[in-house]
This record gives sequence, C-alpha cells and structure tokens, in this order.
Amino acid sequence: MADTATQVATAVAPVGDVRPSHDAKHPPVYDLTEDGHETYHGLVLPTEEEKATLRRVAGKMPASCYYLCAVEFAERASYYGCNQVYKNFIRAPLPPGGNGAGAVGHIDSEYTAGALGRGSVVATAMTEAFKFLAYALPVFFGWLADTKYGRFRMICQGVAICGIAHVIMIISAIPSVLQSGNAIGPFAVSLYMLSIGAAQFKPNISPTVMDQSPHKVPHVITDTNGERVIVDPEESINTVMLWFYLLINVGACFGIPTTYLARLVGYWAAYLIPTIIYLMLPPLLWYLNPRLVKQPPGGSDLGNVFRVLGDALRYGGIRSIGRKGFWDAAKPSVRRAAGSTKEYGYDDDFINDVRRTFQASGIFCFLPIFFINDGALGAAANALTAGMKTDGIPNDLLDNLNPVSIVVVTPIVNHVLYPFLRRKGIKWGPISKMTFGFALCTIGSTVYPVLQYYVYKTSPCGYNATTCAELVPEGAPSLSSVPISLYAIPVILGAVAEIFVNVTAYGIAYSRSPKNMKGLVSSINLFMMAISAAIGLATAPVIQDPYLTWAFAGPTIAGAILTVIFWFTFKHIDKEEFIINTGFGDMKRDSDRESDAEGGIVHQAEEKKVASALPPVTEEKK
Repeated sequence: MADTATQVATAVAPVGDVRPSHDAKHPPVYDLTEDGHETYHGLVLPTEEEKATLRRVAGKMPASCYYLCAVEFAERASYYGCNQVYKNFIRAPLPPGGNGAGAVGHIDSEYTAGALGRGSVVATAMTEAFKFLAYALPVFFGWLADTKYGRFRMICQGVAICGIAHVIMIISAIPSVLQSGNAIGPFAVSLYMLSIGAAQFKPNISPTVMDQSPHKVPHVITDTNGERVIVDPEESINTVMLWFYLLINVGACFGIPTTYLARLVGYWAAYLIPTIIYLMLPPLLWYLNPRLVKQPPGGSDLGNVFRVLGDALRYGGIRSIGRKGFWDAAKPSVRRAAGSTKEYGYDDDFINDVRRTFQASGIFCFLPIFFINDGALGAAANALTAGMKTDGIPNDLLDNLNPVSIVVVTPIVNHVLYPFLRRKGIKWGPISKMTFGFALCTIGSTVYPVLQYYVYKTSPCGYNATTCAELVPEGAPSLSSVPISLYAIPVILGAVAEIFVNVTAYGIAYSRSPKNMKGLVSSINLFMMAISAAIGLATAPVIQDPYLTWAFAGPTIAGAILTVIFWFTFKHIDKEEFIINTGFGDMKRDSDRESDAEGGIVHQAEEKKVASALPPVTEEKK
C-alpha cells in the first residue's frame, strides 16, 4: 500500500519490513552513529537539515491494519446498506399496486418505494435522531474504552448489539408486519439499537487501526534506489487511513443494491443483504483477537486535562485564551519556579498534549457545517429528488455516487497525488487539505438550491413538488422536467471533499490527543456529525415544501464564510511536526504478553545485561 514496500534501512541495527523497530521489552535506547547521527532504538533520527531537504515517504504497515479495515468494511456495509433506504421507508406509504413489502408495482413507476407513510418531517426527525445518537453516544463509549474496558472489548460489544438490531429490522419489514400498520414499533427499536451499537464500535476502530503503526518517530532510511529518505509517521498513518476510508465507502456502495431491492423486491430483502455482510464480523474479530496491538485501559487523562485548564485560566487569565503562552502558565516547571509546592500527576509534555487536544477540538468545530453541505440538511436532498424526473431510477440511488466516487478517487489520491507531492518535496499539511476539502464541498453545495429553484419552477405542482404524485390524479404527470442526473454534481464534489477532510480528521484526532484519551478525542470528532444531525432535527419543520430552496442556500453561505475563517485560524498548524505519543512499549500483542509472563525472570536478567552495557544517558527523551 505504501510507496516503500522494500527498503534498506540506514540504521545501526537490522531493520525488517514491518516492525516496531525495537524489542518492546527493553527501555528506550539512545545512541550515536559513527557519523554523529542520533539513534533511537536503532533508528537513525533526521537532523534539522535532513528534515528540510530529504523526501518523506510512507512506511509499510502491518497486515493487521488492513484486516481491521476489512472489519470496518463489514460494519459500514451493513450500516449504510440499511441507512440508504430509511428515508423512503419512513416518508412514503406503501405504493399503490405494489407487492405489500414496500416495492413498486413496476420498474418505471413514478411512485417511490415506501412503507410507513409518515411524511418528510417524521422521516427527517427519525433519521436525524438516529444519526445524532450514533455520533453523540461515542463520547461516552470512547471515554469508557479509555478508562475501563479497552477499545477492542467495546468494538466487540457494539458488534453484538448491532447484530440483534439487524434481525429485528428485518422482522419489521416483513409484508405482514407492514400491512398490519404496526411496523414502526419494531423498526424504531431496531433503528436506535443500531445507533447504540455503532456508537460503541465507531470511536474505537480508527484509533485501534492507528495503534498498529510501528512507525512512531521520523527516521532516515536508504531505499532500494540508494536515495536517503525519511519514513514519516504522518504519511504512514495517512496511507493506511486512506485505505480505511476507501473500504468504508466500498461498504457504503451496498446502498446501491439495497435501493433496488427496496424498489423491486421489498424492504425485507433490502435489510437482509446488509445483515448477511455483517456476519463477516464475528470470525474476523476472533481471528484478529490475539494478533492485535491493544492499548489497555489506563484511566482517562480527562481529570488532568481539566486541572491543566483550571491552572491555565487561573494563572494566565481569561483574556489570554488563544494567545501564545496561555498553556505555559499551567506547566509544572513554571508553577514550581513560581514557588508552588503542589504535586502534579503530569509533566510539561502533557501540557503540550492538552494544548494540541484543544486545538484539535477547535478544528473539529468547523465540521458540522461541512457535514450539512455534504449531502444537504436533513432529508432535504431526498425531498429534492422526489420531485425530479427519474426515468425509473430510484430517487435515492444517486446518493450512492458518494461512496462510488470515493472508491474511484481515493486510490488516485493515495498512489498518484500524494506520492507526486512527496517526490516534489511539497508538504501539504493537514489544514491545507481540510481547507481544500471545505472549499470543494461548498462549491458543490451551491448546486442544490439552484436545482431546487428549477424543480419548483417546472413541477406541475409548483411549490408542492415533493408530494406532487400524491396530489395529481393517478397517471397524470407529477415530476419536474429537471433531470435527476444533475443531482450527481454536488454528490460527487462532496464525496471528493470527504477524502481531504474526514481522513485528515482521523489523523488529527489520534496525533493531537494524550495517550489515554485517544478514544475520547476520536469520539469528539464523531460528535460533530451529531451536532449536524441535531441541526437537521431542529430544522425538520422547514425541510418541506415550499422552503427547500433556502434549506440548501443557508448552509452553503455559512460554509463559504467558515472556510475562510478556518484557514486563517489554523494555518500555522501546517508547520508543526506530526507527533504520536504512544511509544514502542505500547506495541505488544496478546501473544507477546503471554511470553512475558512465561519468561519474566529471563527477561529481567536480559534487561540488566543491556542496561549495564549501555552508555549513560543524561537526559530522557520522549
């Protein structure tokens, strides 16, 4: 996956293709090479000159990373395969002449697939509430994983809950249940169970993938062409997370068959296929269990974060928030120099972690408007397409162009664009990537209000375009002449924007958080989706005719303004070095720990030998 699949390391110790670059049982080892380069666990650290001149490359990642990407694929395929058809399932009634399972009578029918017939307002409310829970509850479950249960256990619990939810959802879509008028009860139970299970799974899977990275510090190697390059932890993680995001969207492509199944067969079939894919997860997790590097729960650093924030406000003052030196006032060394005798449970480096965490949270605050513009507010896009000329295509099918576009464009970004920039020595920092993504999404979202304007203008029902099929006599024209193919423009542009925004946000959440808060900070990133869902929920009453044009235009204008503010607020972060604050000692798997327990006495003796042979180290480095 990386562009350094075979490399020869410039190091004082042999270097394998994929390794944590040291024996995790030994303490950190610093030394010097014959030419004066500093080494860390046998890795040659770059000098300041080399950081500025040598090309940076992505190191090879272990197979466990890609198996975890497969886990994410199966979970997201089941999630999005069902999610794609929720809005029509709730909004539209059983179509006239259909089979009683939600499918239409014939493929070129102007009716949409439907089941519950609750309208756009209820569809928006239920789906946005689902999304809100799926992305708000991770804050709790991410914290719980950090403090008590560990990430892998929370992933497994989430998988179990979602499995039960999928079964109940199939039952709710059986024709006899739909026709009885009682389907909304079991459907609602399954919907919100699915949100709880996803909330346990989602905040813990991406940090677990990044935990597997053996590349903790930038180091110099000589590749097979004889060129000296820097293996960059940021590029290494970015490469695997692009594959992670690619497989998320391969899974999301399952919305295509489920859309057709709902229209032509019925909703029970549309919910069955994702459930079958979901059955991949238990054997995959069983296989991975002993092979993963698992960060054990270590107690959250959240209490210390609030202590640091309190000291910074007490000694720096509220007026200094956001200014240089605000966090320095809370450093233990500064406090002791000022005469404090207080015992601190953290060091100065932790203050830097807290500063970076708050910066990350500030970055994430710009995501809700991006999420709204990438797919529109609530069920507004679904309502838009319900009034467009479809020529027999399901009105929600083109939403699947989002994952399809990501599947097509991500390999180009990963294997063409980013390697090209690295070869040219161009560092495209995280803020530049996200700003580009925000701008691209805003450009795409300008198409939505234009389309809605012309749909209203050309619909036989004017400003009642969304429900026109229910207002005109059966068989009479009910759709606008605006072709649904134009809807692909904002969908594709928004999808490409996600590659630069969402993938970058994964790395920011992981690298800019304390070791024992990675699950929590990852969930804060996800919580921004919950905020966008809450906005969609609050605005549900206006997600209907005749207000849809401004439901699109308002967020687009806000997105354009916030993109400019985002760039000027955070552009300095592009110059900062990427930091992973989990060390080599965190690279143990279950099998490694068992070996430690069996041979503990021998290992202690070996460590004593190594320690006696090492030169004295006057300063500990982190």
